[in-house]
Amino acid sequence: MPKEYQATGINLKGMPLGEHDRLLTILTKEYGLIKAVATGARKHRSAMAGRSGLFVVNDLQISVGRSMDRIKNAEMVQSFVGLGKTLAKLTAAQYLSELALMQALSAQPQEELFLVLVEHLNRIQDAENNHVLACLAHGTYHLLAIAGFAPQVHSCCISQRPVIANREIPKWKAGFSIVGGGVINLEITDPPSDGNPNSDRPINGMEIIGNDAIHNRISHYLNAPELLAIQELAQTDLTDNILKSQTTDWLTVERLLRAYAQYHFDRPIQSSALIDNCFFNI
Repeated sequence: MPKEYQATGINLKGMPLGEHDRLLTILTKEYGLIKAVATGARKHRSAMAGRSGLFVVNDLQISVGRSMDRIKNAEMVQSFVGLGKTLAKLTAAQYLSELALMQALSAQPQEELFLVLVEHLNRIQDAENNHVLACLAHGTYHLLAIAGFAPQVHSCCISQRPVIANREIPKWKAGFSIVGGGVINLEITDPPSDGNPNSDRPINGMEIIGNDAIHNRISHYLNAPELLAIQELAQTDLTDNILKSQTTDWLTVERLLRAYAQYHFDRPIQSSALIDNCFFNI
Protein backbone atom coordinates (compact mmCIF):
# COMPACT_ATOMS: atom_id res chain seq x y z
CA MET A 1 0.00 0.00 0.00
CA PRO A 2 1.40 3.49 -0.84
CA LYS A 3 2.08 6.20 1.74
CA GLU A 4 -1.35 7.61 1.00
CA TYR A 5 -4.48 5.90 -0.28
CA GLN A 6 -8.07 6.77 -1.08
CA ALA A 7 -11.15 4.83 -0.06
CA THR A 8 -14.89 5.15 0.40
CA GLY A 9 -16.02 3.92 3.79
CA ILE A 10 -18.70 3.98 6.45
CA ASN A 11 -17.85 4.61 10.10
CA LEU A 12 -18.97 1.66 12.23
CA LYS A 13 -17.15 2.33 15.53
CA GLY A 14 -15.47 5.28 17.16
CA MET A 15 -13.59 5.93 20.37
CA PRO A 16 -11.80 8.94 21.89
CA LEU A 17 -8.07 9.10 21.32
CA GLY A 18 -5.95 11.58 23.20
CA GLU A 19 -7.37 15.01 23.93
CA HIS A 20 -8.89 15.95 20.57
CA ASP A 21 -8.79 12.95 18.23
CA ARG A 22 -11.05 10.00 17.51
CA LEU A 23 -10.06 6.49 16.42
CA LEU A 24 -12.50 5.17 13.81
CA THR A 25 -13.21 1.65 12.62
CA ILE A 26 -14.30 2.02 9.01
CA LEU A 27 -15.69 -0.48 6.50
CA THR A 28 -14.32 0.51 3.10
CA LYS A 29 -15.15 -0.82 -0.34
CA GLU A 30 -11.54 -0.93 -1.47
CA TYR A 31 -9.58 -2.17 1.58
CA GLY A 32 -12.15 -3.77 3.83
CA LEU A 33 -11.97 -2.97 7.52
CA ILE A 34 -9.49 -0.28 8.51
CA LYS A 35 -8.73 1.79 11.60
CA ALA A 36 -7.74 5.41 11.19
CA VAL A 37 -7.35 8.48 13.37
CA ALA A 38 -9.65 11.43 12.72
CA THR A 39 -7.35 14.23 13.88
CA GLY A 40 -9.10 17.01 15.78
CA ALA A 41 -12.51 15.36 15.46
CA ARG A 42 -13.37 16.17 19.08
CA LYS A 43 -12.43 19.83 18.86
CA HIS A 44 -15.23 22.37 19.08
CA ARG A 45 -16.54 23.25 15.60
CA SER A 46 -14.12 20.87 13.92
CA ALA A 47 -15.06 19.98 10.34
CA MET A 48 -14.13 16.38 11.16
CA ALA A 49 -16.67 16.18 13.99
CA GLY A 50 -19.63 15.45 11.74
CA ARG A 51 -17.60 13.36 9.33
CA SER A 52 -16.38 11.07 12.13
CA GLY A 53 -19.86 10.22 13.40
CA LEU A 54 -21.34 6.73 13.29
CA PHE A 55 -22.93 5.59 10.03
CA VAL A 56 -21.39 8.45 8.06
CA VAL A 57 -20.08 7.55 4.58
CA ASN A 58 -17.01 9.49 3.47
CA ASP A 59 -14.66 9.65 0.54
CA LEU A 60 -11.36 9.42 2.39
CA GLN A 61 -7.76 10.32 1.77
CA ILE A 62 -5.65 8.49 4.32
CA SER A 63 -1.95 8.69 5.13
CA VAL A 64 -0.18 5.56 6.31
CA GLY A 65 1.52 5.92 9.69
CA ARG A 66 3.98 3.73 11.55
CA SER A 67 1.48 2.71 14.18
CA MET A 68 -1.84 4.20 13.01
CA ASP A 69 -3.19 5.51 9.75
CA ARG A 70 -4.56 9.07 9.78
CA ILE A 71 -7.40 10.63 7.82
CA LYS A 72 -5.86 13.44 5.81
CA ASN A 73 -9.14 14.51 4.21
CA ALA A 74 -12.78 13.39 4.35
CA GLU A 75 -15.64 14.42 2.09
CA MET A 76 -19.05 13.36 3.36
CA VAL A 77 -21.03 11.29 0.87
CA GLN A 78 -23.98 10.29 3.04
CA SER A 79 -25.13 10.73 6.62
CA PHE A 80 -27.86 8.54 8.05
CA VAL A 81 -29.34 11.24 10.27
CA GLY A 82 -32.74 9.51 10.23
CA LEU A 83 -31.37 6.53 12.16
CA GLY A 84 -31.13 8.64 15.31
CA LYS A 85 -34.77 9.71 15.26
CA THR A 86 -36.00 6.62 17.12
CA LEU A 87 -34.31 4.14 19.44
CA ALA A 88 -35.70 1.29 17.33
CA LYS A 89 -34.00 2.51 14.15
CA LEU A 90 -30.72 3.25 15.93
CA THR A 91 -30.71 -0.18 17.60
CA ALA A 92 -31.45 -1.93 14.31
CA ALA A 93 -28.61 -0.02 12.61
CA GLN A 94 -26.17 -0.93 15.39
CA TYR A 95 -27.30 -4.56 15.13
CA LEU A 96 -26.51 -4.72 11.40
CA SER A 97 -23.20 -2.91 11.86
CA GLU A 98 -22.19 -5.53 14.45
CA LEU A 99 -22.94 -8.30 11.96
CA ALA A 100 -20.89 -6.51 9.32
CA LEU A 101 -17.96 -6.12 11.73
CA MET A 102 -18.11 -9.82 12.59
CA GLN A 103 -17.52 -10.83 8.99
CA ALA A 104 -15.55 -7.94 7.50
CA LEU A 105 -12.01 -8.68 6.40
CA SER A 106 -9.04 -6.32 6.36
CA ALA A 107 -6.61 -5.49 3.55
CA GLN A 108 -8.91 -6.72 0.79
CA PRO A 109 -11.94 -5.35 -1.06
CA GLN A 110 -15.30 -5.66 0.70
CA GLU A 111 -17.50 -3.88 -1.82
CA GLU A 112 -20.44 -6.30 -1.65
CA LEU A 113 -20.57 -6.16 2.14
CA PHE A 114 -20.30 -2.36 2.07
CA LEU A 115 -23.09 -1.96 -0.50
CA VAL A 116 -25.48 -4.38 1.19
CA LEU A 117 -24.97 -2.77 4.60
CA VAL A 118 -25.55 0.74 3.22
CA GLU A 119 -28.63 -0.44 1.31
CA HIS A 120 -30.25 -1.92 4.42
CA LEU A 121 -29.34 1.07 6.58
CA ASN A 122 -31.18 3.19 4.02
CA ARG A 123 -34.20 0.90 4.26
CA ILE A 124 -34.24 1.07 8.05
CA GLN A 125 -33.87 4.86 7.99
CA ASP A 126 -36.81 5.26 5.57
CA ALA A 127 -39.06 2.59 7.09
CA GLU A 128 -42.24 3.24 8.99
CA ASN A 129 -41.75 2.51 12.68
CA ASN A 130 -43.83 -0.67 12.55
CA HIS A 131 -41.74 -1.99 9.63
CA VAL A 132 -38.29 -1.51 11.19
CA LEU A 133 -38.17 -5.02 12.68
CA ALA A 134 -38.97 -6.58 9.30
CA CYS A 135 -36.23 -4.46 7.69
CA LEU A 136 -33.80 -5.60 10.39
CA ALA A 137 -34.58 -9.27 9.72
CA HIS A 138 -34.23 -8.65 5.97
CA GLY A 139 -30.82 -7.06 6.42
CA THR A 140 -29.69 -9.79 8.80
CA TYR A 141 -30.56 -12.51 6.30
CA HIS A 142 -28.69 -10.75 3.47
CA LEU A 143 -25.58 -10.24 5.60
CA LEU A 144 -25.68 -13.92 6.52
CA ALA A 145 -25.91 -14.73 2.81
CA ILE A 146 -22.74 -12.70 2.11
CA ALA A 147 -20.98 -14.59 4.91
CA GLY A 148 -21.92 -17.81 3.13
CA PHE A 149 -24.29 -19.41 5.62
CA ALA A 150 -27.77 -18.01 5.11
CA PRO A 151 -30.28 -20.55 6.44
CA GLN A 152 -32.13 -22.85 4.05
CA VAL A 153 -35.73 -21.64 4.23
CA HIS A 154 -37.65 -23.03 1.26
CA SER A 155 -36.78 -26.72 1.49
CA CYS A 156 -36.18 -29.06 4.39
CA CYS A 157 -32.53 -29.19 5.42
CA ILE A 158 -32.92 -32.94 6.10
CA SER A 159 -35.14 -34.32 3.33
CA GLN A 160 -34.76 -31.46 0.81
CA ARG A 161 -38.55 -31.53 0.36
CA PRO A 162 -40.27 -28.15 -0.11
CA VAL A 163 -41.66 -26.71 3.11
CA ILE A 164 -44.95 -24.95 2.36
CA ALA A 165 -46.84 -23.06 5.06
CA ASN A 166 -50.45 -24.15 5.49
CA ARG A 167 -52.62 -21.53 7.18
CA GLU A 168 -55.70 -23.77 6.93
CA ILE A 169 -54.41 -26.37 9.38
CA PRO A 170 -54.80 -25.23 13.01
CA LYS A 171 -51.51 -25.16 14.90
CA TRP A 172 -49.52 -26.00 11.74
CA LYS A 173 -45.78 -25.93 12.46
CA ALA A 174 -42.43 -26.25 10.76
CA GLY A 175 -39.18 -26.87 12.56
CA PHE A 176 -35.91 -24.98 12.36
CA SER A 177 -32.48 -26.38 13.12
CA ILE A 178 -29.61 -23.99 13.85
CA VAL A 179 -27.09 -26.83 13.64
CA GLY A 180 -28.75 -28.30 10.55
CA GLY A 181 -28.85 -24.95 8.80
CA GLY A 182 -32.51 -24.35 8.04
CA VAL A 183 -36.15 -25.30 8.20
CA ILE A 184 -37.38 -28.83 8.78
CA ASN A 185 -40.51 -30.32 7.25
CA LEU A 186 -42.22 -31.99 10.20
CA GLU A 187 -44.18 -34.26 7.87
CA ILE A 188 -41.06 -36.41 7.49
CA THR A 189 -41.53 -37.45 11.11
CA ASP A 190 -44.60 -39.59 10.35
CA PRO A 191 -44.12 -43.10 11.83
CA PRO A 192 -42.47 -45.53 9.38
CA SER A 193 -44.25 -48.60 8.11
CA ASP A 194 -42.31 -50.94 10.41
CA GLY A 195 -44.01 -49.35 13.43
CA ASN A 196 -40.76 -48.17 15.00
CA PRO A 197 -40.87 -44.33 15.20
CA ASN A 198 -37.11 -44.14 15.75
CA SER A 199 -35.96 -46.30 12.88
CA ASP A 200 -34.29 -44.88 9.80
CA ARG A 201 -36.26 -45.04 6.59
CA PRO A 202 -35.84 -43.82 3.00
CA ILE A 203 -37.77 -40.79 1.77
CA ASN A 204 -37.54 -40.22 -1.99
CA GLY A 205 -34.41 -42.33 -2.03
CA MET A 206 -32.81 -40.60 0.96
CA GLU A 207 -32.09 -42.16 4.32
CA ILE A 208 -33.74 -40.02 7.00
CA ILE A 209 -33.01 -40.21 10.70
CA GLY A 210 -35.72 -41.30 13.11
CA ASN A 211 -38.50 -39.27 14.67
CA ASP A 212 -36.88 -38.52 18.03
CA ALA A 213 -33.54 -37.68 16.45
CA ILE A 214 -35.22 -35.17 14.13
CA HIS A 215 -37.01 -33.42 16.97
CA ASN A 216 -33.76 -33.29 18.95
CA ARG A 217 -32.25 -31.25 16.12
CA ILE A 218 -35.03 -28.65 16.17
CA SER A 219 -34.13 -25.44 18.00
CA HIS A 220 -37.22 -23.42 17.04
CA TYR A 221 -40.76 -24.02 15.81
CA LEU A 222 -42.41 -21.73 13.26
CA ASN A 223 -46.11 -21.27 12.61
CA ALA A 224 -47.39 -20.55 9.09
CA PRO A 225 -47.08 -16.71 9.18
CA GLU A 226 -43.60 -16.93 10.71
CA LEU A 227 -42.43 -19.37 8.03
CA LEU A 228 -43.86 -17.17 5.26
CA ALA A 229 -42.01 -14.19 6.74
CA ILE A 230 -38.63 -15.93 6.95
CA GLN A 231 -39.02 -17.36 3.45
CA GLU A 232 -39.50 -13.86 2.02
CA LEU A 233 -36.19 -12.65 3.43
CA ALA A 234 -34.25 -14.14 0.54
CA GLN A 235 -36.01 -11.76 -1.87
CA THR A 236 -34.54 -8.40 -2.90
CA ASP A 237 -37.58 -6.52 -1.61
CA LEU A 238 -40.21 -7.40 0.97
CA THR A 239 -43.81 -7.35 -0.25
CA ASP A 240 -46.37 -5.11 1.44
CA ASN A 241 -48.24 -8.16 2.75
CA ILE A 242 -45.13 -9.53 4.44
CA LEU A 243 -44.22 -6.12 5.86
CA LYS A 244 -47.64 -6.06 7.49
CA SER A 245 -47.06 -9.35 9.33
CA GLN A 246 -47.63 -9.20 13.07
CA THR A 247 -44.81 -7.75 15.18
CA THR A 248 -44.84 -10.96 17.23
CA ASP A 249 -44.09 -12.92 14.03
CA TRP A 250 -41.12 -10.69 13.23
CA LEU A 251 -39.88 -10.95 16.82
CA THR A 252 -39.85 -14.73 16.46
CA VAL A 253 -37.98 -14.49 13.15
CA GLU A 254 -35.45 -12.01 14.58
CA ARG A 255 -34.77 -14.20 17.63
CA LEU A 256 -34.25 -17.20 15.37
CA LEU A 257 -31.86 -15.33 13.08
CA ARG A 258 -30.08 -13.86 16.11
CA ALA A 259 -29.47 -17.31 17.57
CA TYR A 260 -28.42 -18.61 14.15
CA ALA A 261 -25.95 -15.75 13.57
CA GLN A 262 -24.48 -16.01 17.07
CA TYR A 263 -23.97 -19.74 16.61
CA HIS A 264 -22.15 -19.34 13.28
CA PHE A 265 -20.10 -16.26 14.24
CA ASP A 266 -19.48 -17.74 17.70
CA ARG A 267 -20.03 -14.43 19.50
CA PRO A 268 -23.00 -12.50 20.89
CA ILE A 269 -24.70 -9.59 19.15
CA GLN A 270 -24.44 -7.00 21.92
CA SER A 271 -27.02 -4.56 20.53
CA SER A 272 -29.67 -7.28 20.37
CA ALA A 273 -30.30 -6.80 24.09
CA LEU A 274 -32.48 -3.78 23.28
CA ILE A 275 -34.52 -5.44 20.53
CA ASP A 276 -37.34 -6.76 22.70
CA ASN A 277 -37.72 -3.44 24.54
CA CYS A 278 -37.74 -1.47 21.30
CA PHE A 279 -40.23 -3.53 19.37
CA PHE A 280 -42.45 -5.52 21.71
CA ASN A 281 -45.00 -2.73 22.18
CA ILE A 282 -45.07 -1.49 18.59
